[in-house]
Amino acid sequence: MTYPYPSRNRQIILMIAVAAAALTVTAITLYTIMLQNPGNVTSIQTVAIEAYWDTSLTNKVTTINWGSIEAGTTKNVTIYLLNAGITDIRLSMNTTNWSPQNASQHITLNWDYQNQTINPNQQLKTTLTLNASPTTQGITSFSFDATITATQNQ
Repeated sequence: MTYPYPSRNRQIILMIAVAAAALTVTAITLYTIMLQNPGNVTSIQTVAIEAYWDTSLTNKVTTINWGSIEAGTTKNVTIYLLNAGITDIRLSMNTTNWSPQNASQHITLNWDYQNQTINPNQQLKTTLTLNASPTTQGITSFSFDATITATQNQ
């Protein structure tokens, strides 16, 4: 005698196979989206100061890729600044060219620089901190420019 419906075991195996296929498709889709996302990137520009990734001052900082950022999180990056000039300086930092434009309302960039004087040929280790507000919504990727400017001490 044959039954018009598959056995219970076959139904369970079929459901597991369908679930595994759905999970595989979801994982591949998410991976593809992550690869296509240009990332959360900050272009670092400097004026009268040099920025490096390393203490030996050989690898210049031009961009920071923050990776995945979720609402309410903070990420830190350490860089090394060099006064390659011949006068004492102080630094300032500002951000511009946010994309999307509303990202600047939810994401901030700060640093631990304390307005101290930087002497000629002096190296300064500093940490840049990116903060994403807990209320951040709808921003799947962002980019902006950060400019670090040195001005001569008065």
